[in-house]
Parts: sequence; C-alpha cells; structure tokens
Amino acid sequence: MRLLHSSIVGLSFFLFTLFIFSQVLADLNSDRQALLHFASSVSHTKRLNWNASNPVCSWIGVTCKGSRVTSVRLPGIGLAGSIPANSIGKLDALRVLSLRSNLLSGNIPTDIPSIPSLKFLYLQQNNLSGNFPSSLSHNLIVLDLSCNSISGNVPTTIQNLTRLAKLKLQNNSISGVIPSLSLPHLKLLNLSYNSLNGSIPYSLQKYPYSSFVGNSLLCGPPLKPCNTSSSSSPAPSPSNSTFLPTVVRNAPPKRKKLGLDSIIALVIGCSAVLFLIALAIYIYCNKKRDTEASVKVKASTAGKTEKPKDFGSGVHDAEKNKLFFFPGCSYSFDLEDLLRASAEILGKGNNGTTYKAVLDEGSTTVVVKRLKEVIVGKREFEQQMEVVERIGHHPNIVPLRAYYYSKDEKLLVYNYMPAGSLFTSLHGFRGAERTPLDWDSRVKISLGAAKGIAHIHSDGGTKSIHGNIKSSNVLLNQDLEASITDVGLAQIVNFPPIISRIIGYRAPEAIETRKLTQKSDVYSFGVLLLEMLTGKIPIRYPGHDEVVDLPRWVRSVVREEWTAEVFDVELLRQSHVEEEMVQMLQIALACVSKVPENRPAMEQVVKMIEDLRQPQIKTGPSSESDYSNVQTPTP
Repeated sequence: MRLLHSSIVGLSFFLFTLFIFSQVLADLNSDRQALLHFASSVSHTKRLNWNASNPVCSWIGVTCKGSRVTSVRLPGIGLAGSIPANSIGKLDALRVLSLRSNLLSGNIPTDIPSIPSLKFLYLQQNNLSGNFPSSLSHNLIVLDLSCNSISGNVPTTIQNLTRLAKLKLQNNSISGVIPSLSLPHLKLLNLSYNSLNGSIPYSLQKYPYSSFVGNSLLCGPPLKPCNTSSSSSPAPSPSNSTFLPTVVRNAPPKRKKLGLDSIIALVIGCSAVLFLIALAIYIYCNKKRDTEASVKVKASTAGKTEKPKDFGSGVHDAEKNKLFFFPGCSYSFDLEDLLRASAEILGKGNNGTTYKAVLDEGSTTVVVKRLKEVIVGKREFEQQMEVVERIGHHPNIVPLRAYYYSKDEKLLVYNYMPAGSLFTSLHGFRGAERTPLDWDSRVKISLGAAKGIAHIHSDGGTKSIHGNIKSSNVLLNQDLEASITDVGLAQIVNFPPIISRIIGYRAPEAIETRKLTQKSDVYSFGVLLLEMLTGKIPIRYPGHDEVVDLPRWVRSVVREEWTAEVFDVELLRQSHVEEEMVQMLQIALACVSKVPENRPAMEQVVKMIEDLRQPQIKTGPSSESDYSNVQTPTP
C-alpha cells in the first residue's frame, strides 16, 4: 500500500513538473513567434540576430526574466513600416518597449499600449499616425508618443493611469480639449505644439508654460488668459447670483457726490503719497552721493561693463605697475592700463569673480580673475603661480599670462576664450535659433578636457590636483577645442563651504573629509560627462529646475531599465551614435564610483574616450544589446 502511495505521489510530481516545463516552453515559444512576426513585417537597416535557431533571450534588444520576454529595446536602428497587430501586443509579460527614433508609420496597434504588464512605452520620434490610443495599461509609468503625427483627442481614460509619472505628447496633431486630469504621480507633462483648444483644466495649471506652448487655441494659466468677453453680457453663474444687484428699472444712473469724509480721506491719501515720493528721492540722492564718493562706476552702452576698480580696489598707488608678466607673453599693458579698462563680470565662482577686460581701445581683451580667501603668503603665492604657468604649457590648459599680488588684492590674467564655457554651450538658451552641440563636438570637448586634467595629474606627481572640475571651468575656442581653467587655485584658496552650488560635482569623500585628491577630480569629471550626456545641470542654478545628485539619478534610471532614456534630447535627433553614447555612459559611471579605488586614473579615461572613436569598436556588440546590459558599477 505504501509503495502504491509513493508511486502515485511521484507520478503526480512528475506530471506537475512536466506541466510547468511545458508552460515555460509554450510561453517562450509564443513570445518568439510574436517577435518573429514583428521582425518579418518591418524593415530595418541594422541586421538583427532574430531567428528561431537562437534562444529568444539572446536576441538583440530582448531581455527576459524567468520564462518570459519583459523588455524590447530597439531605438534608432532604422525600423520602417507599420507595426503589425498581434505581434508585440502578444507579449503579455512585457514591461518595457522602446522603438523610439525609427521610421515606423501607420497606426499604433491597440493591443500594444493595453498590455496589462506594460510600464514604460517609448514610441517618440517616428512617423506614427492615427488616433490617440484609448485603451491603455493601468500600470504605465512613462508614456512618450512625442514627435509623431498622432491625431484625435486626449482620451479621458488617461485619468485611470494612477501610476503615470511622465506623459509626453508634444509635436503631434492632437486636437480637442484637454480633459481634467488628477494624476498623483505625474511629474512631467508636455502637450506643446499640437492643435488643442479650450481652457487648461485647473488640475494641470501647476505645470510650466513649456508644457502647453504651441497650441494657438489653448488658453488659461500658465498661457494667456481666456477671453470671456462678448457682445452681450453673459448671464451670471448661479453661484455668484446672490452677490449681484438686480436691475429693476431703466432710470439713468445718478452721479454720486463726494461727501466731506471722502474729501478728507482723499486729501490725506494724496499727502501720504507725496510724502513717500519725497522720502524716496531723498534716500536715493544720499545713496548716490555715498556711492560716488567710494567708487566710480562707468556704465557701458549695454549697461554690462563697469570700471575695473571692482577688481582693483585693493591696489595701492605705491604698488601700481607691479603686474608680473611671464616670459613669452605678448601683452604690452601695465597694471594702470588694466585698472582703466572697461570690465564686464563673466561670473562669480568659489575662487573669486571673473571679469572680461577690454584694453587699447578694443584691440586687446583679457580675462581677469579676482581671487578671494587666499590662504598663503606672497612667497608661496608666487611659487604656486610659477607652477601654474609651467602646467599651462599644454594645449588643453588655459595659460596664465600675468598676476598681481598685494596684501588686499590678488589678480590673475588669462587669455580670453571667445566661445565661452561648456556650461554655456550645454545649458544656454535652448530656442529655435540655437545650434546645439552635436555628439562629435561633445566627444571632442570631453577628450580635450580629459587630456588637460590628465596633464595636471601627471605634471606634479600624485599630489597634483585641480580640485574644482566643472563645466563652467571648461573653456572653448572657436574650433571647440577645450581647455581647463582655474588650474592650481585649490592649493592657495580656502576650501569653500559645502553648499548646493558646488556639491553636485564633489566626490562623497571630499564632502566628508574636505580633502581633495586626484580620485576626487576623476569623480568630478565623471559628473561632467554625465552632464554632457544627459543635458541636465548637476547643481542648483537660477532658472533651472534640475536634479542635484546627477550620479544618483542616472544610477536609478539604469536600475529601472530606463537606460536608453537618460540622454539629452538634443542628442537623440542624431542617428548611429547611440552605441558610443552608451559606452561614454559606462565611462562616466566608472568615474563616479562611490569607492575612490574603483575609479580609473585620468590617463585611463583619456584612453577609453580615444578608443570610443576607433573603427574596431564599431564591430563590437550593437547598441541594442548594450542598452540591455549596461549596469551601474559596484559602489
């Protein structure tokens, strides 16, 4: 009897295992057939290794979890044609679908956005048309259909997407009114440049102007107010009717006469206004007289230039003309000429204020940095300036031309770089007239900056550091050759307090110990690479609402399988560069490892960026597989 019982149990377990195994095979086979149907229906310029002889989970752009396909990422590989129904839509365990930046056309099959498990849908920058899909997965977190030709209305079913955090529908032909949406997790909304009309619902008025611009028939905050006036006065709403007087006769209006109390109040009010005006004029005149007595200010035609007494206020008469020029400098002015020049503030940083000074009636332009909180004496200062001048004999270092030292004033003179900084090129005005930095330019700038930092590290031994690597300290010439400025200042100025303006570039150990090393320079350069890749500002900056801890944000995106979505939108317009972008992202993440010993040396970083552009790299794994396999380095 026991033997029979054991046999029955064993047989049951075997049949159960066989059933589960057959289900796994059936699921994978179903997913394989669905993907093969999709691949056979659209054309693609890059060869896919999708065939029945290879395991589906090894296919380019395909990621599996357990026995199911959970992610399909095929961005920018030249897919063309219509997406067939009953293909990708049959992947009922799919969480991530990215077909962005291709040439897909036709309608979006209704079975794709309605996949119950779907969380991230990226179909932007294609030629998709047809009506906006009305059936949507309730689990969607990101829905990006921007830059297509989608028409129709925004469906009210979006209200059911309670987990939605990002909705991008810009640059389409969507029309009709915007439904009132109350989505608790929606952080990013973009409906710009469509054909929407009517007023913006109150629940969406908290989003910025850029979310709605380009819809000429749309009104209400944050756009222009809606015009409610008409030829005939509208009837009052019921809610306000109790506060409005009822007209019972057509008698002409009577003019009210001012009473004695009103006249007295009017006289007192006018007297008070006149008194305040007189007081303001008195205060202004006194303040102007005091200002003119302490410093003379020279206004330029643009209102931006000022007398360089601002950077020479600590120069005493007995010390004038003691501006020290290094050998080989071609400038012929002296300190007095410099102090008479017109000046324009270029920026204020941790080490001091930087000015643009124009001399010799416009024939000579230099940059003057007025240092603050110098912690060394004159001898140590002069010795460090000799080191800075020697390091500056490199094409990727801004050369120091002259300096001035007194008890109250320390000035440095550099060549003027007319193309500005990397920060300005990345984050300046992003309008239609702006020419964005393309990928080749960004790689060129990154390589030049890396070479400059590597030279600083190698020139003075293991203790030679920069200490303040950031995009505003990477200056550009007209050919977009990058040069590092503010070299050698970390050794002579006081370490600035840890404030939000600089914390974005600082390595964790530098914040904790207030000690700067070559490895902390590598971390800062890694943040700079992430800034270049994402287009985001790693510091709090006026007028920009950006992430502060950029490495942490990028790691979280990679962990959530959004890797393909971290890149600057200005880079996504280019084709055939995503492979290099992913490789550069890997370099950046290695540089911002939380453990200093895990970060590469700057010479290694230079080599990695140089290898990025080598022809043999092109024959390696394609960008699609790279997107699926990028991992955040172990901290």
